[in-house]
Amino acid sequence: MDIEIHRPQELTTTLRRAWHRTMDESPDYANPFLAPEFAAGVGRHHGSGARVAVLFEHREPVGFFPYERTALGVGRAIGLGLSDCQGLVHRPGLTWDTQELLRACRLNTFEFDHLVEEQKPFSRYVTGMFDSPVIDLKDDEDRGAYPDWLRATYPGLAKTTLKKERRLARDLGEMRFVYDERDPEALRLLMRWKSAQYRRTGRMDRFARGWIVDLVRDFFDTREEYFTGLLSVVYAGDRPVAAHFGPRSRTVFAAWFTAYDPELRYYSPGLLMHLRMAEAAGRDGVRLLDLGRGDKEYKDWLKTRELRVGEGFATRPHPVATAHRLWRRPVRGLRNTVLAHPRLREPADRLLKTAGALRTRATTRAVRPQKPGSPRTKR
Repeated sequence: MDIEIHRPQELTTTLRRAWHRTMDESPDYANPFLAPEFAAGVGRHHGSGARVAVLFEHREPVGFFPYERTALGVGRAIGLGLSDCQGLVHRPGLTWDTQELLRACRLNTFEFDHLVEEQKPFSRYVTGMFDSPVIDLKDDEDRGAYPDWLRATYPGLAKTTLKKERRLARDLGEMRFVYDERDPEALRLLMRWKSAQYRRTGRMDRFARGWIVDLVRDFFDTREEYFTGLLSVVYAGDRPVAAHFGPRSRTVFAAWFTAYDPELRYYSPGLLMHLRMAEAAGRDGVRLLDLGRGDKEYKDWLKTRELRVGEGFATRPHPVATAHRLWRRPVRGLRNTVLAHPRLREPADRLLKTAGALRTRATTRAVRPQKPGSPRTKR
C-alpha cells in the first residue's frame, strides 16, 4: 500500500471524486463531516496543519484520512471539537496498519473523540465508546402535511407541540419554517444567540474564535452535492424564534449549531426546530439526521436509534506521544465521568451556569455607560 500526503484544500478533482465515491460505497462514511469539503474548509481557516493521507492500492485511491498535525507530530481528527464523525474513509474490505499510517503522516499520536465504530484497526487505541443518537428518516409520499407526519412519527409529542405552535402564532404572529434560509443576517443572529448561550451556561464560546466564524460563513456559501451548509429558521410573523445551522451530505444531515431567542423559551423553540427540520429533511432526500454524541433530554425524545462512536489516542512509541496522552487522558476521563452520572452532571451544570451568570454580569457592568461626573469619567 502506498500513502501520499496532501493539503485538503489542494486535492485534485480526481481525488475528490474518488473520495465522494468512497462515501457512497458505505453508509458509515456518508456523514458530511467525513466529506472532503469539510476537511478543505478546516484547512483554509484553521492554520497550516490540516492534511489528508491518501491510501493507494495498485495506483487506485482507496482511502482518505483527514487530520491536523502540530510541528511536534501531535495529531488530531480534522476539526476536533467541531466534528461529530471521524475516521479513515475507505473502500469496503480495506485493511491498514495503524503504525504504518501514523509513520506516513509523521504523527506520534492521533487523538479522536467521534470515531466511526467500524474502524477496526483503531480499536486497540479506543479508551471509551459512546452513544450518538440519530433519527432515521424516510420520504413517504402519502405522509400528508406536517401535523399528520408529526402525529404519525411522534404521537407522544404531537399534541403538546402543535398546541405550543398555535400559542406562538396567536401571541406573535403566524408561524412559518424555512428549511433553507439564505439570509446572512439570520446566520449572524444565530451566532449571536449561540454565543450568548455559551456564556450564559459557562461553556467555551466557539464563536469568540474568528476562524470558527469564518468557517461557518464559508460553509453557509457551500452548495455541493456531498456537502451543503443549511440554515433553518422558525419565524413567528417576521420575528425569528429559533435557528439551526449544519452541514448535509447526499443522505445525512448533521445537527450542529442550534439556538433560539431566550425570551421565547417557554414555547420550546429548540424542540419545534428539530421536529420541523426532521420532517423537511426527509422530504429533501435525507435519510439520517445525526443529533451528535451527548446526553440531552430532547435527543431521547427524538432518536430512533443510536450509533456508537469511539474516543481515544492512537500512538507510536515516542516521548511526545506519552506526554500528550498523560496530559489529555485524565481531562477526558474526568469529563466523561461527570457526564455519565446525573448526580455529578447536574451540580456541575449548575456551577457552570452560575459562573456564566457572574461573568455576564461582570461584563455588563464593565461596559455600562458612566454618569457624567462619576469618578470613572473624571480626568
